[in-house]
Amino acid sequence: MKDDTASQPPSEPDPWGKSARTPEEGRFLAGPQRRGSELARTARILFEFIRGFRALHYLGPCVTVFGSARFIEGHRYYELARETGSRLAKAGFAVMTGGGPGVMEAANRGAQEAEGYSVGCNIELPHEQEPNAYLDAWVDFRYFFVRKVMLVKYSNAFVILPGGFGTMDEIFETATLVQTGKIDGFPLVLMGRDYWDPLLGFLRGTMVREGTIAAADADRFFVTDSPREAAHHVLEVATRRFGLAWQRAPKPRRLLGERAPAGRARRLPSKPGD
Repeated sequence: MKDDTASQPPSEPDPWGKSARTPEEGRFLAGPQRRGSELARTARILFEFIRGFRALHYLGPCVTVFGSARFIEGHRYYELARETGSRLAKAGFAVMTGGGPGVMEAANRGAQEAEGYSVGCNIELPHEQEPNAYLDAWVDFRYFFVRKVMLVKYSNAFVILPGGFGTMDEIFETATLVQTGKIDGFPLVLMGRDYWDPLLGFLRGTMVREGTIAAADADRFFVTDSPREAAHHVLEVATRRFGLAWQRAPKPRRLLGERAPAGRARRLPSKPGD
């Protein structure tokens, strides 16, 4: 019997974020467990939330950039994200991503090149895939849902570049939180008009026509191919609608494991009169 294994090409590493689940993830999603193990897991999840809260508490005004991990330097979407990260940093925002390669790396890189603050919420993976090299600070998370909370909780706006299922999940989860009033109507910016046009056509055509969303829901997105327009829109909405203003950052408490970003001027959101 012929052995075909020798003729098989060497396997390539899994794309970032696409590795096989960890044993912990498998157990967590496998239904009811023993009471003791469920209690211990709940404690680990609580600790992970607290660690994220403490690490990101002094982040200041921040924009989260979503997009595919698969685009490499030189690709038009990589360069678009890089320029957008730079523009956002120059406007005074920290730039936060999922900490991986592709669009995430590009946005973090652009923020650093503009001498802004670059942050990553990295997910722990079985094969020890590291966060990208353009982060001033990052937090590692075991649970995807904890990481997703952090990416939304500390942002004043969301910029979304082309991506796959994960990006679509982030778009619609954020849009749902805005639609249902769970978060304020922060800007949702789609970049790469030709990529998003079919999706927007489906929203404005099929979904609005069938009554599954309102016309206003489909108009929540600001669509542009211009990093300058994206940064201007985010800054304008943040300052005019939500009263983002200059304010001195409170002093971190070392007892709680807090520390402000070193060597960076911080700006924090405040309402007029606060």
